[in-house]
Amino acid sequence: MSQDQLLQEGAVAPEFSMPASRNRHVSSQELKGKPFVLYFYPKADTPGCTKEACGFNETLREFEGAGLTIIGVSRDPVSKLDKFADKYDLTFPLASDEEGSVTEAYGVWVEKSLYGKTYMGIDRTTFLVGADGKIARIWRKVKVPGHVEAVLEAAKTL
Repeated sequence: MSQDQLLQEGAVAPEFSMPASRNRHVSSQELKGKPFVLYFYPKADTPGCTKEACGFNETLREFEGAGLTIIGVSRDPVSKLDKFADKYDLTFPLASDEEGSVTEAYGVWVEKSLYGKTYMGIDRTTFLVGADGKIARIWRKVKVPGHVEAVLEAAKTL
């Protein structure tokens, strides 16, 4: 997906339906008429992803108080997401997009490089979706420190 094809703020959020941690299922259909945060992270139980997940978990009451649902998405299998959720007592759903249709639809499955090697992976990105189903805010190439607070501030303005 090229830069000009990426989802933009104001666009309708792509639909999704995925299995999630702790025997749950998440779908855009169930969230119709409700605002939500869909954040994409590369891999469960890695340092940056753990900090980000714990940050959302610690502020979950504030997000819920603002009427928002938080959903984390990676390509990890549900069994790995369950272990991650249990290890850090993450109570919001961690969704599994193993086949990659959701990461592709949201444009976060990208070519990355590390130590001269290129590979495909998830670009850490957060989407704030309004009750109207449209993307209100997008944070791309997320740096974890301060990110959860920025998303919460934006969420309060919905």
